[in-house]
Amino acid sequence: MEPIRREAVDEAISRFVNQDVYLHLETTNGAYAALRSEASMAVCAYIRNGRVKFHRGSIAGDGPYRVGLKMDTGWIYAEGLTDYEVDEEGRLLLAGHDGDGRIAVALQLSLTPFPM
Repeated sequence: MEPIRREAVDEAISRFVNQDVYLHLETTNGAYAALRSEASMAVCAYIRNGRVKFHRGSIAGDGPYRVGLKMDTGWIYAEGLTDYEVDEEGRLLLAGHDGDGRIAVALQLSLTPFPM
């Protein structure tokens, strides 16, 4: 992965517009967050291989970035993204890493299902 370049990510997102795509979206503050501080609780959301179609997608911000994907019936949204990669299979992999390098959010798009 490399630091996000908005133009490159915008171009990568546009390759998935108006197609059935597989979505991986995950956010977490770590399973042990509640153990590190009594004031924190562990928080996580996860979807893998959700099949969606969006007609508009964009990246915004000055870093960390946010990505929104507009579907006919709603939105998919991720914020706090810092790094990206288009892998050898053409999948767009976006992640947000905290100051310690831990992953806090991931948003990935693919034309084929992600491995389980």
